[in-house]
Amino acid sequence: MKSESGSAELIKSGYISSKVDALINIFKSFGSSNEVLCLIFVERIMTAKAVERFMRGIVNFSSFSISYLTGGSTSKDSLSPAVQRYTLDLFRSGKVNLLFTTDVTEEGIDVPNCSCVIRFDLPRTVCSYVQSRGRARRSSSNYVLMIERGNMDQQEHIFRIIQTEYYIKHFALYRHRNPNVSSSEWPMQDKYAYHVDSTGATITADCCVDLIRKYCEKLPKDRYYIPKPSFAVAIEDGSYQCTLTLPPNAAFQRIVGPLCSTSNLAKQLVSLDACKKLHQLGELNDHLLPFTEEPIDIDVALRDGKFLSGPGTTKRKELHGTRNVLALSGSWIHESESVTLNAYRFDFLCDQEGENYAGFVLLMESALDDDVACSKMDLFLIPNKMVYTTVTPCGKVQLDKKQLRDGKLFQEFFFNGIFGRLFHGSRTSGVQREFLFRKGHEIQWSSQSMYLLLPLRHSPHIQQDLNIYWEAVESCTQAVEQLRNLYLEDENIRANFIQHRSIKEKDIIHLANKSLHFSSIKDSVVLSLHTGRIYSVLDLIYGTTAEDSFEEMYNGKASPFSSFVDYYREKYGIVIQHPKQPLLLLKQSHNAHNLLFSKSKYIDGSTGDPLLMEKEQIHARVPPELLIHIDVTIEVLKSFYLLPSVMHRLQSLMLASQLRRDIGYTQHIPSYLILEAITTLRCCETFSLERLELLGDSVLKYVIGCDLFLRYPMKHEGHLSDMRSNAVCNATLHKHGIWRSLQGYVRDSAFDPRRWVAPGQISLRPFPCNCRIETAFVPSNGRYISDDPSFVVGKPCDRAHRWMCSKAISDCVEALVGAYYVGGGIVGALWVMKWFGIEIKCDRKLVQEVKLNASYICYLPKISVIEELEAKLKYNFSVKGLLLEAITHPSLQELGADYCYQRLEFLGDSVLDLLITRYLYVTHTDVDPGELTDLRSALVSNENFAEVVLRNNIHSHLQHGSGILLEQITEYVRSNLECQGKVNKFLQHATCKVPKVLGDIMESIAGAIFVDTDFNVDVVWKIVEPLLSPMITPDNLVLPPYRELLELCSHLGYFINSKCSSKGEEVIIEMSVQLRDELLIAQGQDRNKKSAKSKAAARILADLKKRGLSMKQCPSKAKQSGIISSDQQYPLLESPLDYCQVNVNPSLGGLPSLKEAVVLRLKMDKGGPRSALFKLCKRLQWPMPEFEFVEQRFRTPIVLDGVTTTNFNSFVSTITLHIPDVAAITLQGERRTDKKSSQDSASLTMLHKLQELKVCICKT
Repeated sequence: MKSESGSAELIKSGYISSKVDALINIFKSFGSSNEVLCLIFVERIMTAKAVERFMRGIVNFSSFSISYLTGGSTSKDSLSPAVQRYTLDLFRSGKVNLLFTTDVTEEGIDVPNCSCVIRFDLPRTVCSYVQSRGRARRSSSNYVLMIERGNMDQQEHIFRIIQTEYYIKHFALYRHRNPNVSSSEWPMQDKYAYHVDSTGATITADCCVDLIRKYCEKLPKDRYYIPKPSFAVAIEDGSYQCTLTLPPNAAFQRIVGPLCSTSNLAKQLVSLDACKKLHQLGELNDHLLPFTEEPIDIDVALRDGKFLSGPGTTKRKELHGTRNVLALSGSWIHESESVTLNAYRFDFLCDQEGENYAGFVLLMESALDDDVACSKMDLFLIPNKMVYTTVTPCGKVQLDKKQLRDGKLFQEFFFNGIFGRLFHGSRTSGVQREFLFRKGHEIQWSSQSMYLLLPLRHSPHIQQDLNIYWEAVESCTQAVEQLRNLYLEDENIRANFIQHRSIKEKDIIHLANKSLHFSSIKDSVVLSLHTGRIYSVLDLIYGTTAEDSFEEMYNGKASPFSSFVDYYREKYGIVIQHPKQPLLLLKQSHNAHNLLFSKSKYIDGSTGDPLLMEKEQIHARVPPELLIHIDVTIEVLKSFYLLPSVMHRLQSLMLASQLRRDIGYTQHIPSYLILEAITTLRCCETFSLERLELLGDSVLKYVIGCDLFLRYPMKHEGHLSDMRSNAVCNATLHKHGIWRSLQGYVRDSAFDPRRWVAPGQISLRPFPCNCRIETAFVPSNGRYISDDPSFVVGKPCDRAHRWMCSKAISDCVEALVGAYYVGGGIVGALWVMKWFGIEIKCDRKLVQEVKLNASYICYLPKISVIEELEAKLKYNFSVKGLLLEAITHPSLQELGADYCYQRLEFLGDSVLDLLITRYLYVTHTDVDPGELTDLRSALVSNENFAEVVLRNNIHSHLQHGSGILLEQITEYVRSNLECQGKVNKFLQHATCKVPKVLGDIMESIAGAIFVDTDFNVDVVWKIVEPLLSPMITPDNLVLPPYRELLELCSHLGYFINSKCSSKGEEVIIEMSVQLRDELLIAQGQDRNKKSAKSKAAARILADLKKRGLSMKQCPSKAKQSGIISSDQQYPLLESPLDYCQVNVNPSLGGLPSLKEAVVLRLKMDKGGPRSALFKLCKRLQWPMPEFEFVEQRFRTPIVLDGVTTTNFNSFVSTITLHIPDVAAITLQGERRTDKKSSQDSASLTMLHKLQELKVCICKT
């Protein structure tokens, strides 16, 4: 709305109401003052959101900052506690002027600077009226009620509220006045009130009874027990005295009030005393309201008026720097004299006989930690080759000035020659061709990464001493000098050839720098003069010469050169001097590969077949005189391809060792454990933090649970659980990790050997920094936080900045706690937790206080129950009261019990979680982390604990006072017996309802044993392990039915459709899965939506199993099509759209569920066509399309659409789409240079066909 008349036009057209217009006028009366702090109360969340958005669009209010605040209900429009707190802080600080809010700010929230309160929707109760008016705290504040003109109902409603408020105040002040009672007992307001100075909150005696009831309502409860207070009034000498009894899970159980003149006053005053005590114990907050755990103080970022995801979430992405590996730094390369360096030997042993690799030595200034210096690693080479690598410290090595210079040149020459370029520029490009080692040019080395990698003499046996292959190093120096002479400035290469070309000897091959016998040429290492590439010689090609025809494909066409002589003369200006010499067959150098991938990446786990085939090698044929011989063995050259992966792993271990020194724990924690803890799944290595994260999560939960249990003996289980959840949540852990700069250590991307460079190597793939940050450190700023899914995670720029999922930092904190627990026990875990700033104050003396308090419980009436249960547990309690407390349900309060199992349940939950997780971590070392998580979830589930209780007949000892609970347990026992005979395990899982109490007492008994043994987890495990046996294993693990169905359908490419309806108190879920030729439909019905969904999923799973479809019977996802070489003819089609094999011609008549064509937004970038087709299939409930591909390889770069690419491989994908009950359409896409792009092409072809059939409309 941009004009004054805009509101009138909007009212006339019906877009806004006169009430909204009146609100606009009120806002206009504020002017443009930035000191306005106005609260606008509305009734519904949607109203707050809609009116706030409308007000933002009014130009006149551009000087105001407008926001909204709603409660944490289940509505999708409600705000989380963290966002509520952040928004309120913005309002308090004046950064938000107009705040639309629901009743969340009516009560218990202090806004001292609020200048105006507007009730857009009228208050419904007196309490709401008084509380909202109380938010206008300043003396000059205004309170505005928006009443419709002429609406008598609203006027009378407000008058009744005001009148009722007056009567309540008057009655509270004067109702107890009695002339027979002395004036000292008059209910003066100051005498019968409690005041909190910090907030100004005041409560009078007449409100205390309701507050006590409200407090009890907030205590933990279940369907079998509702906590409530009990008042007992006694008469003594004409006066009344009230005893208040609170539920057993309250902060205290009993308090006696003063003598009063009336029973009602006695009840009020004992409640007032109870409120005072509850506030002192922290059960009531400073606003004198029942305490609720405050949301943790987290960094909620705001961008473009929208709140970003919170810290510790996967959706939130953050920009962070990377820590430098300090051990690699140095300055010795510039020394003019000799240097002494630490030496570490690399030895390589291949698992295939006859495959040999030369050893290397790493020379560096720093000394490595012992476990890093003596490390081992496995390098995976496809198709099925492994190289075992060992690192061994070899003391110190002294290099003189010449050795240092030659070693530096050797490293620069080979790493640039193999993985980079020795020449820049070319004749065809018009850029002057320059030699990398031309005179006057020196490659700069960074002081942050300074080390030498030199070859060792090859030996069939691994040796501990060093024998550096200096002849190879010096040969490299000679080759560089010869190239310098050949490429002298202003001289032609042909005039600089060596002068032995006229020599004619039998069986001699003339190279550029020397002549060799035929027998010596094979497996030698050579450097080409015309390309600067390094090759290994495979063999002499007898019967061929440089005068033979040049048959190579040239840009997809026949070669324009008649012979090799012609080719080198025309393209490089080189005249072949010995055209009669046989050509050499050379193996080309190639890029380095990531050899740290897990072997599972290459092998199909279900069949054992290789997933990736070794690519066909492309060899070169070159005249010998164009090659410089380098006196280096083939074993040395082969080892160069291993070094990038070896150094990357070694650098990672150095980083882990560096983090270990930062943490500073005295006991040795292996560096490989710390490396595992900082390595995410994105690294695609044989290990990741997942297992340690699972263990660390349990350790954190256990340690913090013990600390809270001892530190807060008066807090009930609900408070303790909230405090523990806040302490171990991802947002909190993220905060601790950032505080310790852990983000710099996190490894969150797979090793990319194409971007790895050794010292002295020039990168061919620079990634310029666009982050606008000059340093490696990234400040904690909202500018470097995003929810944008297009941001690429794990790709560092040249300054080592990389985007990272926020949750990765939280996960690393948990994993490090797990690593220190594995390496140093609970003491090590406590140390690293303290390093992170997680303060734990477990005092062993407090354990004795807990046992002392439990000893006061009178257990003698239940001694037979206790002894019988001890016999089943095979453990005798030293404090019998602990066991009685552990089996007592809160419902027994009505029979006089002032204790219950809830606090012990809280403690036992943490203990059992740790013990079971530790057992799984040690026992199942080869289980996938995801499956390990499922195992833990199953073992610590309430269902499993209930089974344990039932199996050991512990449930018969439960002490409770609820008939409903007894009925539920009896029904569960009966249902469990019936379920055991059912064949359908899925339906069994869904139909057997488990009373939560049964699982709770298993946890509370474990907590009682834990306390009785003075917090000895090993003793607890010895007792509970036999009870838990037989354990759930991967073989008998049963996932929840809906989870199983989701995974199975995702694997098979089917979609699940669910519809929800109700019938009385029952929820009905109708679930359907469309197969290729059949629609499966099942229903589930229950009072609980989750249970109804589980039943429906169980029935669908049973139907799928009848058709032979289950997770165990599914074939591997990975499909390999045939691979053909370039000399085979690929059957390309004239038009991909012409290739359509169907049983019938699909039409709208064959698609009865399709009322109109589906409109699709089609993006033409990579993945766009596939995404659009997948969305269409999901919309229409069609099975996902299937892809097959054929790969073709060429010797020269392929040409697509008239453009020469840099790729030598092409892919053509075939797509098959099954339309249920209609047809199967198979189409072929166009040729592309990668598999995903070829699938996009096939998907686009399918979309065009479906558009022809009027199934969809594609819009770009």
